[in-house]
Amino acid sequence: MKTYFRLLAFAKPYSKFLPRYIVLALLAVIFGLLNFSLMIPLLDVLFNTSESIIPIAKPEFTPTLTYLKDTFNYQFSSIAAEYGRIGALQFVCVLILISVFLANIFRYFSQRVLSSMRSYVVRNIRKTLFEKISRLHLGYFNTRKKGDILSNLTNDVNEIETSVVSTVQVVFREPLMIIGYIVFLFILSAKLTFFTLIVLPISALIISRITKKLRKDAGIVQGLLGSSLSIIEETLSGARIIKAFNAQKFVNDKFGEENEKYRSVLKRMWNRRELASPISEFLGISVVVGVLLYGGTMVLTNQSELSASQFITYIILYSQILVPAKNISTAITNIQRGLISGERIFEIIDQKEEILDRSNASSITAFKEEIVFKNVSFQYGNEPVLQEVNLRIPKGKTIALVGQSGAGKSTLADLLPRFYDVSGGGIYIDGVDIREVKHADLIALMGIVTQESILFNDSVYQNIAFSTPHATPESVMKAAKIANAHEFISQLPQGYETNIGDRGGKLSGGQKQRIAIARAVLKNPSILILDEATSALDTESERLVQDALFKLMQNRTALIIAHRLSTIQHADEIVVMDKGRIIERGTHSQLLTLNGTYKKLCDLQAFD
Repeated sequence: MKTYFRLLAFAKPYSKFLPRYIVLALLAVIFGLLNFSLMIPLLDVLFNTSESIIPIAKPEFTPTLTYLKDTFNYQFSSIAAEYGRIGALQFVCVLILISVFLANIFRYFSQRVLSSMRSYVVRNIRKTLFEKISRLHLGYFNTRKKGDILSNLTNDVNEIETSVVSTVQVVFREPLMIIGYIVFLFILSAKLTFFTLIVLPISALIISRITKKLRKDAGIVQGLLGSSLSIIEETLSGARIIKAFNAQKFVNDKFGEENEKYRSVLKRMWNRRELASPISEFLGISVVVGVLLYGGTMVLTNQSELSASQFITYIILYSQILVPAKNISTAITNIQRGLISGERIFEIIDQKEEILDRSNASSITAFKEEIVFKNVSFQYGNEPVLQEVNLRIPKGKTIALVGQSGAGKSTLADLLPRFYDVSGGGIYIDGVDIREVKHADLIALMGIVTQESILFNDSVYQNIAFSTPHATPESVMKAAKIANAHEFISQLPQGYETNIGDRGGKLSGGQKQRIAIARAVLKNPSILILDEATSALDTESERLVQDALFKLMQNRTALIIAHRLSTIQHADEIVVMDKGRIIERGTHSQLLTLNGTYKKLCDLQAFD
């Protein structure tokens, strides 16, 4: 139940909901019990066994339940004596109507409080989960399927809402009802009630065995759902490749296999879940039959203190315990699936954040002198990626990183904005270790343009103004002009307000890249990181993007990663990397004279 209470902790502060709910729920239970307590005088009138039609003395006030009972008997006897049994019957019926009305009014308003609580909890869970995901380091996403993460944010949260949070009313209200019923039953007959309580644990034991198996099935179902979502996400992302390789049957079969596994386990789980309700109902009715047989025998043989009307009321009241008891058993059964979803969510929420500000982290607002990589090493798990890298980047200079794929270029660039932390050595900006400064301040100094233009399903304007909340239309347009994007944007159907579709799918590669550059221009960073920003473009688009990048790099410090060596020949220094080490460095002309790795790379690209 630890997971259950952790989920309910998202309803804090409890004072916002619980006091109102408890008061309303108690009133609903009290008036609900009053309905059944009125059955005794009603039956007495109907079966002509009531002796209370003879007026009795008005009771003296005492703060006890007995006073309330005696007061009712006094009013009932007075009305019966004055208006006869028909009048007494009308009196009881009016009281029953009032009691039922009030019980339902209080139940309705208690449900309104719980509805607010449910929506509040679900909102807080989804908010906490999403914010946690946004803070996790990039390495985490390399080890998790996107489908699993999407399943956590959607299906798992929905499952918690439907099978955990929605049962709060059962967990809080139904036990109150059962306690109230049992107290009333003890008042009527303690001996008979003790007999009934002996039998109840048997049904609880049977239901618990069913829920234990349900919990196991729920974990399998949620895992299979995550796998199915991963296949769907990959199919949508790779639709072009799937069609190009005529692989529709392959992906259909793959999805069909996962979907069939999901169907099979889900069917088994639903069958077990549905089994809990009829079993609990059958066991409950069996107990009622036992009470009817045992208690009826006592009444017929005059061995019971109960009158016939009291015994009938006792049976009716006892049968009502089955309703909240059945609700509780059904809720406990349904909760199991939600608890598995809760555990999957807490697995992410409890994930350790590797990129954190230190308690004494300092602020940094400007880049003044140089960036220094000093004996930098990095590894994924036990696999070394960078080894003893030393690099100095003076302010205003352009440094290019080149080398074969897997040489460590992108990893080196990712260490500068602290997407990862170094495994050894350190990176310093103006002599300060970047781990000693606030991460948000560090990122604020940098603008990043990658090979894949990451755009959002929004307007051109919002994509350029992304993360720059105080941008003006004039500043956005100016940034677009510097990025050679204003001309094609103006020709779009709604200009800057045109929606560019999912991942900018309505634009060409060159257009997307120029919007990404405009976004970096608007941010006006001191340090630029360009990760193969032109390698996926055609010649014409590359020329336009390269011109935009040249404008962007003016008077800025730039770290460029490039496969096309023609794009970095004017860099102040070119650094050649291989297997995580720097093996050559110098200007374009200096490296050519070395006749080493850089020269070979140039020859492979037929570079003059």
